[in-house]
Order: sequence, then structure tokens, then C-alpha cells
Amino acid sequence: MSDALKISRRKLSDEVFDRLYAMLLNGDYAPGDHLPSERELMERFGVGRPAIREAMQSLERLGLVSIQHGQRPKVTMPTADGMLSQIELTAMHMLSNSPQSLEHLKEARAFFELGMVARAARTASEQDVVQLEELLERQRSELNRDIGAFIKADMSFHSAIAEITGNPIFIAISHAMLNWLANFHASVLHWKGSEHITLEEHARILDAIRQNDEAAAVREMRAHLDRARSLYQLS
Repeated sequence: MSDALKISRRKLSDEVFDRLYAMLLNGDYAPGDHLPSERELMERFGVGRPAIREAMQSLERLGLVSIQHGQRPKVTMPTADGMLSQIELTAMHMLSNSPQSLEHLKEARAFFELGMVARAARTASEQDVVQLEELLERQRSELNRDIGAFIKADMSFHSAIAEITGNPIFIAISHAMLNWLANFHASVLHWKGSEHITLEEHARILDAIRQNDEAAAVREMRAHLDRARSLYQLS
């Protein structure tokens, strides 16, 4: 028989993983519940301890359960942040080796940012505006002092706009993309001379949000992102 037609035998731990995963999807165990003990699962599935432990470790790596020594595994509450953290290493590897992927990420970030700033301009409260003002002042205070802190404050400003949307998936995606892009500031030279421009652009974005001017917020954010695209490069 041709090798292409042979059906490879799966590891027992893979079969155990599939069954446990199906139980979680079906709601047999809710977040906060403890799964059965190793011995119970061994008897239920008719497998040895190594298969159970390997399957549990796979579930833990995916953020689906937490394992504490001496306790039964506990089902965790899934979050968007947790979901995206699972792909971070793969994403960084892809971006580091593919200029095209980096360009795609910049485009995706712009798509999300424009949508989020539009919603922020429609829905921002006085408290939201005050927070953005404080973040802008924090960034301004780092001017000509600490470029790392300046960039961190820049990211915080954009993250705060995402948080105004109130959508945890938008927020998680925004955080992930900002963190991935932050790895491609090849040197402080990419920022040298543009700090004042960045602050001015942020001020204009903030002013549009303060005035609930959606069109202006989108226009100012688009101009800001178009200029900033050249700052992110493969190092």
C-alpha cells in the first residue's frame, strides 16, 4: 500500500485532548469548575497517566485550564487577551521573516484604528477625554528625556482609544498589534525628529474626540497612521 494511503495512528494523548476539549465546548465543565482527577479520567478513557497529563498540559498551554500542584485542573475563563497571547510567538516569527506580513499588519492596524477612533468620537465620555488628556501630557513629559517611555506613552494613548469602544475583542486586538509593532522600532533614529509631530497629531485626534467630531477624528487618525507607517521596519 502506498504511504500516501496509510492512516497514521494518533497518540493517545491527542484522543484524550479531543474528548476533554469537546467536554469544555459542550459546557460539561464551566469556568471555575474542577475537572475530574487523573485517576477518574484514566478509568473513564481507559488510558494511562502519561496520556492524561500530556493532554492536560496541551489544554493549559491553550489557556483553557490552570494546573496547580496537588489540585485537580481548573477550567479557566477564556478571554480575548488570552486567545491572542497563544499566537504571539508565531506572529512574531512570521513578522520577523516576512516584510509583506509586516505591511499587512500595518494595514490591519490602520483598519482597526480608524474604526475605533470613529466610535470613540461618537461615544467618549468626559472621563474618557480626561484620561486621554492625561496620557497626552504624560507623553509630552517624556519629550527629549526617555524615548522608551515616550513610545510606551504613545501606545497607551492608542490603547485608551480602543478601550473607549468597550469591546474586549477590539481592545485585545489593538493591544496585540501595538505590542507586535513595537518590536520593529529598529532604533531610536526612527523616532528622532518626529516626536513633536506625533504630539501634535495626538492633540488633533484628541480635540476631534472631545468635540464628538467623527469625521475629523478619522481624518486626523488616518494622517497620523500614514506618517507613522515608516517608523516600523524590520530590524
